[in-house]
Amino acid sequence: MTLQVHVERLSTDQAVLLRDVTLQVAPGDIHTVMGASGSGKSSLLAAICGTLPGGLLFRGSVSLQGRRIDTLPAERRRVGILFQDDLLFAHMSVAENLLFAVPPGPADARRARVASGLADLELTELADANPATLSGGQRARVALMRALLADPQALLLDEPFSRLDAALRERVRQFVFALVRKRGIPALMVTHDDADIADPAHLTRLT
Repeated sequence: MTLQVHVERLSTDQAVLLRDVTLQVAPGDIHTVMGASGSGKSSLLAAICGTLPGGLLFRGSVSLQGRRIDTLPAERRRVGILFQDDLLFAHMSVAENLLFAVPPGPADARRARVASGLADLELTELADANPATLSGGQRARVALMRALLADPQALLLDEPFSRLDAALRERVRQFVFALVRKRGIPALMVTHDDADIADPAHLTRLT
């Protein structure tokens, strides 16, 4: 499932943020986008997933495996996003947070997917825990799994490691990269940190 993005123009009424940017992300690849603050990185992600604010205009195309999705509403694009804040639901347990993301279907099958996700996270024993009791790294991993359990066909990463301390950042980074590759979905990551670059061959710097 290849993600293809072409930005002819991304602008406000007053200024052009991006022009003539083309990205192609193969399944299992992590493509990194870097640039100064205000260069349009987060706006690019919003244009891809369909949450661009009303004051911005996107002209271009977004496709998954050759199928245009930029004309679809956000909920039908099947693009997941992971932010620097984990945004876990405080009133739900860890397992309930994961279950929330699983698409509708037989209850046993949905619970089995949650159990499998918890096993991948090595957090099975914390299924009933309140997210507030988890460490920063555990919360980041649960947020990633919640995004993946929604069955996205592409994943966007908006500076997902920036709030973690240096040692934890490296562990979570490697966990995220390994899981993206294992699931074989294209991932596009915005970051300011050179250490986040998964592959220098898959890097775009915005000016």
